[in-house]
Amino acid sequence: MADKRAPASGWPKIQGDYHAGNAESPVAVVTVGSHLDEQGICDAGAAICGSCKTENLGLEKIVANVVANPNIRFMVTCGTEVKGHLSGQCLHALHANGLEGGKIVGAKGAIPFIENLTDESIQRFRDQIEMVDIMESEDMGAIKAKIDELTARDPGAFDGEPIVLEVKEDDGGAAGGEGGVETPMTAELALIHARLKTIQMMVTDIGYRNRFAAGVYSGKVEGLMIGLIVSFALLGFLLMG
Repeated sequence: MADKRAPASGWPKIQGDYHAGNAESPVAVVTVGSHLDEQGICDAGAAICGSCKTENLGLEKIVANVVANPNIRFMVTCGTEVKGHLSGQCLHALHANGLEGGKIVGAKGAIPFIENLTDESIQRFRDQIEMVDIMESEDMGAIKAKIDELTARDPGAFDGEPIVLEVKEDDGGAAGGEGGVETPMTAELALIHARLKTIQMMVTDIGYRNRFAAGVYSGKVEGLMIGLIVSFALLGFLLMG
């Protein structure tokens, strides 16, 4: 039998739109944008099962609950992707690539920025979990079969103590409602937000380029003036001589 460890006291630690099952199960299931029979999935052997509609706070909650339970070694993503947010793709990108400057490397979602996770917790998530992608499948039979398959491969608990994190929710942000359930932006609003960020980055880049060009121009003018002064000085010496 695979070795098990006690999860953090009171696990799952972070509130969200999920159901919890056997804390010693090695499998977590994320239904992304679909609401399936999450309790049925837990009854089939998952440690925890829930949706994830945002590519920032939603992902933070998933990581926080996973690293607080070393017994979870597999994460199955299934269900329908969330338009605009692409939270499923962003979750896989976070696991594969990590962060750079607070942004998930390779993420295609509108706002893939992480604020509440430590570098240690992200690396732990990447080391502890094997991602299993059956995205776009809502077939309960296929999901339960995958849980059985992964449970049979259980390598035992990750060799590390539970990591407890605090995920702060912005009242005006992408999460709210009763019980900490996520309330994502509409896809259109998310895309607008992403485009505004892109425009902001482009404006900043143009500013840098303009300052550089101004510096080059100023340097050329100064060089020309110095050249003229030296030329006149040499001409004066020649005429006097």
